[in-house]
Amino acid sequence: MTVKMEASAGKMPHNTLMAYGLIIAVVGTYLTYLNVVTGIAVFSFFGGIAAVAALWWGSDTIKHLCSYGLGTGVPSAGMIAFGSGALAMIVGTKFGMASPIVTLILAAILGAVIGYTANTIINMNIPVMIMSLVELSIVGAMTMLGFASMCTGSFNFSEMVIGSMSLSVESAGAAAGGAQQFLVTAVPQFGNSLIGGAALTVIFFLGAIALQHPFNACLGPNESQDRTLMLALSCGFLSMIVIAVISFVFIGLLAGTVNLLVSLIAWFYCYKTYIELSKRDAFAWLDSKPILEVGGDQ
Repeated sequence: MTVKMEASAGKMPHNTLMAYGLIIAVVGTYLTYLNVVTGIAVFSFFGGIAAVAALWWGSDTIKHLCSYGLGTGVPSAGMIAFGSGALAMIVGTKFGMASPIVTLILAAILGAVIGYTANTIINMNIPVMIMSLVELSIVGAMTMLGFASMCTGSFNFSEMVIGSMSLSVESAGAAAGGAQQFLVTAVPQFGNSLIGGAALTVIFFLGAIALQHPFNACLGPNESQDRTLMLALSCGFLSMIVIAVISFVFIGLLAGTVNLLVSLIAWFYCYKTYIELSKRDAFAWLDSKPILEVGGDQ
């Protein structure tokens, strides 16, 4: 039997929040294509905004799923989200301009399979399990795709797997007149790429922690939707700061600086607002009294 621990419903319905998060995540990822159109990578930060929007939506999904218990399912839900999301994201980036949409569809399919297995075969019997894992798989995939696009300036697989090119020079023999000829070949270097250099692993854990933490931190009798969601934004932009630092390696000084400035400004605003909301909720409990237990000396 599953017991539902009621969490705050909040002013914004979950489906509305999901629609906002999904739209911003997809549109934000596509806006990184402005790098290709303009020939400069300064629009990479849109990928980070897309990832943060997905995390913002996902934190509310985590709350709905993990309210069927004591919150102990938060870490496992986050790992499932990014494990299935990583598979969908890597495969989805092979489809060119359709990559964000294909990634979303693949993630939804994986989430549905995992949710069905958990609810029916493992017999967890949580009413929102299947839909929540569909959402969380999409959240994981779009977060990783957004942060990867922020790092490389593109949502295509080739830019994520090829770091740089080296030149291979071989002698091609002597030409007419005795001049020596050389064959120069460009050889791709995979070890210093986003995937080959394991930077994608860093993105995995930065996203997973940012997804898991907000509801875990705010869980309790005075949990409020606006405070939880503001912490989700703060955690998302905090992860985005680290991604911005990593992006210097792949997209250069100018674009990396733009990424870092956007991340820092957004994080500072969200964290400041979160502290204000925390003080508001703490003040509401200022005069609360402990519950007296019956028995003993009472």
